[in-house]
Amino acid sequence: MSLLTSVAAAAVAVSAQAANAAPSEKPTKDEVKSRVDKLYQEAEQATEKYNGAKEKQEKLQKEISAIQDNVARGQQELNELRDALGSVAAGQYRTGGLDPSVQLFLSSDPDEYLEKASTLDQLSGQQLEALKKIQEKQRELAQQRAEATAKLKDLSATRAELGKKKKEAQAKLAEAQRLLNSLTAEEKAKLQAEEARASRASSERVELGKSTPASGRAAAAFAAAQSKLGSPYVYGANGPSTFDCSGLTSWAYAQAGVAIPRTSEAQTNAGTRIYSMSQLQVGDLVFFFNDLHHVGLYAGNGQVLHAPRPGTVVRYESMNTIGGPFMFGVRV
Repeated sequence: MSLLTSVAAAAVAVSAQAANAAPSEKPTKDEVKSRVDKLYQEAEQATEKYNGAKEKQEKLQKEISAIQDNVARGQQELNELRDALGSVAAGQYRTGGLDPSVQLFLSSDPDEYLEKASTLDQLSGQQLEALKKIQEKQRELAQQRAEATAKLKDLSATRAELGKKKKEAQAKLAEAQRLLNSLTAEEKAKLQAEEARASRASSERVELGKSTPASGRAAAAFAAAQSKLGSPYVYGANGPSTFDCSGLTSWAYAQAGVAIPRTSEAQTNAGTRIYSMSQLQVGDLVFFFNDLHHVGLYAGNGQVLHAPRPGTVVRYESMNTIGGPFMFGVRV
């Protein structure tokens, strides 16, 4: 009975402590914004990895398809070569018996046959040439099939990486949305107003800064990006109505007739690097963060035209407010 009394007393004490404990403090609007910005940055990092895996997957699929087409054509050529040699064998049979060398070929692999040097003198020049062609075609097909097998294995690994990065980005975005949903309607309205003010201020500063484009292609790419001002950011999107950061830059240059890589990291090798902000010209690619996961187009006057992050639209922004350091520019 005393044991039951002790347990009951302990339970009452725990309940009292829980009731008197101060509730966890709700994060402020600024704290939520800071956390959301960090999650968006992490989501963008995962998105660029996703874009890279997707680009690799598409490239592998094209390469595998081309190899398989080559193998199919090669097999047809091999069949025709064999048919031709078979016709020779049939002719020999009708005229008095099958040449032992041809008979050996028809019942075994040409490689094995040609290794038997003692039989080579039994072949006519025409038959020897035919066998060599068959042997060469078989080796070629074996190499192509091995290459296709290796690429299929790589494709499988790439698809797994694609799924992993997609889930990672989606998880970051879902967490950011959960935090935003925890804000009051008034707090959400204040955040939206801050975003709108930042966009208007950047746009006004760009209008004041008139810089010369790096080239006619850069001017065309920049004009294409300008035509998409206000388009929503969507992770993994590359136009024509929604974009992520590297999706916008690759789409813009494509409109100028210039093909550049899909991901921000790969785009760093699309031209000449420029490390001084004072040397940048309108239309140059500009990269941010140590891992180079964000890219935009230089807009002049210290501004960038870019697709910032989820929840925003294509807009102008000061290069000082990106959230990560400017690393360098690239003149395509």
